[in-house]
Amino acid sequence: MSLRDWLRGRPAFVADEARWVMLDVETSGLDAARDQLLAIAAIAMEVDWANRTLRVVPGDSFEVVLRQQQASTRDNILLHGIGAQRQRDGVEPGAAMQAFAAFIGHSPLLAFHAAFDQALIGRWARAHLGAVLPNPWVDIEQLCAVTWQDVRARSLDEWMAHFGITCAVRHQAAADTLAECELLQRIWPRVVPQASSWRDVEKLAAQQRWIARA
Repeated sequence: MSLRDWLRGRPAFVADEARWVMLDVETSGLDAARDQLLAIAAIAMEVDWANRTLRVVPGDSFEVVLRQQQASTRDNILLHGIGAQRQRDGVEPGAAMQAFAAFIGHSPLLAFHAAFDQALIGRWARAHLGAVLPNPWVDIEQLCAVTWQDVRARSLDEWMAHFGITCAVRHQAAADTLAECELLQRIWPRVVPQASSWRDVEKLAAQQRWIARA
């Protein structure tokens, strides 16, 4: 059954306010419209709105390497560490996307520079599930910019350096996802006074477009 068939006739999608999912992808390049999705890693975060807390749940996590007919370039492999044989032995894309959709459920999705991740996952969902996943997205870089307007950071490395966050192995999806979770926790004390729901978080992130950034 395709995702489109599964969604047909069901009630309107309602995001899970208490379980968010932070994710990161590895790809064969930086062109979201053309390059291949190689891997997805995701970690759930538990939001307790009553107590205004945000907790990473490492045991509630997901990671998959998608099977490739042709492995990515040597330079690309050196960047993310997913070797040619591992790419060829990966999970069939349709099964991988079904597993990912089951893992995220109704959770909102977050990523650093989320538009790229959203575009890649959207392409693969359309191709292998028949529809785009209905989960809402927020870019945590936008939340960083809104809540720490005096910091002139843009990249993940720059924000990590500002907060003194270390990452075991950069440019590997699982490690990057954990670092992004820590980044969100660092800015959370400035997010939560301005938000009491997921919708408020979406609105807060959207304010970034009005901030002048050097």
